[in-house]
Amino acid sequence: MAVVLGFSHVGIHVTELGRSIGFYERLGLERVARWTKDERYSRNLVGYPQATLEVAVMAVPGSAVVLELIECRGVPRTAVDPATANPGTAHLCLRVDDLDALYEHLLAAGVEFVSEVQTPTAGPNAGGRVVYLLDPDQIRVELLQTSRQMTGAPLTASAS
Repeated sequence: MAVVLGFSHVGIHVTELGRSIGFYERLGLERVARWTKDERYSRNLVGYPQATLEVAVMAVPGSAVVLELIECRGVPRTAVDPATANPGTAHLCLRVDDLDALYEHLLAAGVEFVSEVQTPTAGPNAGGRVVYLLDPDQIRVELLQTSRQMTGAPLTASAS
């Protein structure tokens, strides 16, 4: 029987690829690839045979998982409402080492936050620090300072 082997990437469709690359670089991600995909299989895969995909791959420090940013061109596009409570929406979470300092830096740079930094009082992140911010397309990005994994197990060198 086939099995899942691991986690590869998170993909986000964006309005303007260059703007989103700059935003995620400001958060500390590194662009490791950039290409245009207009092959038939790529178009068919995403369900838009006439689309051209502008793609950037952003490395997440300390992780094998990457963030894929995709701008679809040549097809009609309509923004969705990515508010947290709406079914079907998602967020991504990045672990950080000094959330309060990063929050102040990003706030001064004009990044929009959903709230001020919070201190979780329950669950695996109790006693840590956490905040949601909004990317240029209003996608929620969670910044988390914690000493534990979501399972509650302590972070290890391989999990950091």
